[in-house]
Amino acid sequence: MLLIAGLGNPGPTYAKNRHNIGFMAVDAIARRWGFPAARSRFHAAVSEGAIDTPDGPVRTLILKPQGYYNESGRAVGEALKYLKIDPADLVVFYDEIDLAPGRFRMKAGGGAAGNNGVRSITAAVGPYFRRARLGTGHPGDKDLVHGHVLSDFHKAEMKWIEPLLSACADAAPLLAAGEDEKYQTEVMRLAPAEKLDPRKLARGE
Repeated sequence: MLLIAGLGNPGPTYAKNRHNIGFMAVDAIARRWGFPAARSRFHAAVSEGAIDTPDGPVRTLILKPQGYYNESGRAVGEALKYLKIDPADLVVFYDEIDLAPGRFRMKAGGGAAGNNGVRSITAAVGPYFRRARLGTGHPGDKDLVHGHVLSDFHKAEMKWIEPLLSACADAAPLLAAGEDEKYQTEVMRLAPAEKLDPRKLARGE
């Protein structure tokens, strides 16, 4: 079984925040593969379905923690333990300020790189899970990071956000098959990232 978790903050106030692109990505996957409406379980909104691969469907649970971003490990850890899923079968989608807007990178294991949601999950299940990192860009000054990640995407940013989310969903069979490098390549083929200035995007330019 595959567990796909998206990071974000619950509720309409945060729905369009940069910090919530992880939620947006897993929602896109759930829509693309016909998952049922989410229900409450493991202190999270969860939906169970399957992603088709050449070797057959892969049973998949999509999970959106309903505590705050920095407490994501509680829900992920509870689900992993109850379902007896190995961390290698956990994929976490989240925003990455150290990647340019529209860039996408897969990574297995490693540190949290300052991301408190990833740090929380690492504390709960260890570092050996798969990370799907969605670039949102750095505001240029570390003192601006907090406001940057908790600010809404501007309408102008939809030109790269929507193709990226669709690509993450359309290429999901590679993710379900464990082909992370091929998944990364296919996502970026489907949604090639332009060179964008995150500071201008943050201003809606």
